[in-house]
Amino acid sequence: MAIELKQSLKLSQSLVMTPQLQQAIKLLQLSQLELVTSVQQELEQNPVLEEVPEGDDEPARDAVAEAASEAMPEQATEQEAPVRESDTEAAADRLADIDWQSYAEAYPQTSYGGVGASGEDERRSYEATAVKRESLQDHLTFQLQMADADPDDQAAASWVIGNIDDNGYLQSPAEEIARQSGVPIERVEAAIQRIQKLDPPGIAARDLRECLLLQLDHFKVKDELVRALVANHLDQLQKREFKGLVRDTGATIEQIAAAAQVIGNLEPRPGRAFGGEEPIYIVPDIYVHKIGDDYHVVLNEDGLPKLKLNAMYRDVLAKSREVSKDTREYVQERVRSALWLIKSIHQRQRTIFKVMESIVRFQREFFDRGIAYLKPLNLRDVADDIGMHESTVSRVTTNKYCHTPQGIFELKYFFNSSISRVDGDAIASESVKERIRKLIAAEDPRNPLSDQRIAEILKGTNIDIARRTVTKYREAMNILSSTQRRQVG
Repeated sequence: MAIELKQSLKLSQSLVMTPQLQQAIKLLQLSQLELVTSVQQELEQNPVLEEVPEGDDEPARDAVAEAASEAMPEQATEQEAPVRESDTEAAADRLADIDWQSYAEAYPQTSYGGVGASGEDERRSYEATAVKRESLQDHLTFQLQMADADPDDQAAASWVIGNIDDNGYLQSPAEEIARQSGVPIERVEAAIQRIQKLDPPGIAARDLRECLLLQLDHFKVKDELVRALVANHLDQLQKREFKGLVRDTGATIEQIAAAAQVIGNLEPRPGRAFGGEEPIYIVPDIYVHKIGDDYHVVLNEDGLPKLKLNAMYRDVLAKSREVSKDTREYVQERVRSALWLIKSIHQRQRTIFKVMESIVRFQREFFDRGIAYLKPLNLRDVADDIGMHESTVSRVTTNKYCHTPQGIFELKYFFNSSISRVDGDAIASESVKERIRKLIAAEDPRNPLSDQRIAEILKGTNIDIARRTVTKYREAMNILSSTQRRQVG
């Protein structure tokens, strides 16, 4: 049988992810701060877009908004019909026929139906943003500069400071520092000892044992039992092997408890106050206010620019016969892009609003009574409630936070798995975590609850849960095991 090549025409329909649809989907996933940044970038790149001055509250609906609506469907999600490029081109061509004089200063705003921020200025003060946090290296360097030291000693000390991590521990041995810096090993050792006398106490230690001993020296603690526990029995102390400590040291359990209390007041990470990243402040995307017996959802649009089309480019399209074809096509392309952005932002706000309203309906008891009354919920429940696809709900709830009467929560927090009750009902996993946390917080420190005991207590309250599940939830909340939580005295 001969093999040959043939050409044929075939007509078929398929979903196409147009650039405009991709932009709409991308905007759904952005947080409030990311959206503001994205809009600012678009303002810089698209000359047709213009930010509306503060206090300008012109009507939002006009001929341009209607043209944009024709060019873009209401629901820009994967499961809906694709946007045809021909429709977009046709809508853009009709822009030249718009009566721009009647357009005046009206513009399609980015806000959704007047739903905006509460108007309260909750931004951080200037003092809270303008002051740079002092780093551990800066703190140590400043103390060295205040000391009258030889330049060679200062250089060796600088190399040592550069090898101290954020927790305050020296990461490189003296030999390695001497090899890298070319400074004699004796000067490096002397520099380490000098830095260990600086603030904070325990700085530049090689390990936890040396760090605690340096702090005992700084605070002039002379108790022999305390120093012996740190120097020789730190591993046993960390594992709470109190019977073994009594046997090895010859001290009573009361004396061991008193010494452990002194050691527990020391700082295992002396650089804690200086190390780490700058705090990241959460800006809620949504506010949920309770007014009377009803909850009202308010979108936070603080800092989000309101957009309109630049008057100069409106005149270009109004006088399309007086400009060149290339100029007209460029302006039409920029106008089309601007309209799509405005429409996408408007749709994003509307979608977030609908999703939050649905969450409030499902989790009404949580908003009324707290975490213990959180119900199991999945994306499909909300998607079916508002008539959207699960993927759309997933994107909307990504990196979004809401301010509620119970505190600030990520939208993903309201979607959690269920734990079966003994009577066959279900309870949210987050509610179970909260009960575990409260049980541990109320336990006797000298006789902490084991994971098995917590599982038995929860079964007594109609929650069917296995010991390994309790362990998983406890570790997720960064709570130590019962052995490590045990205290004496």
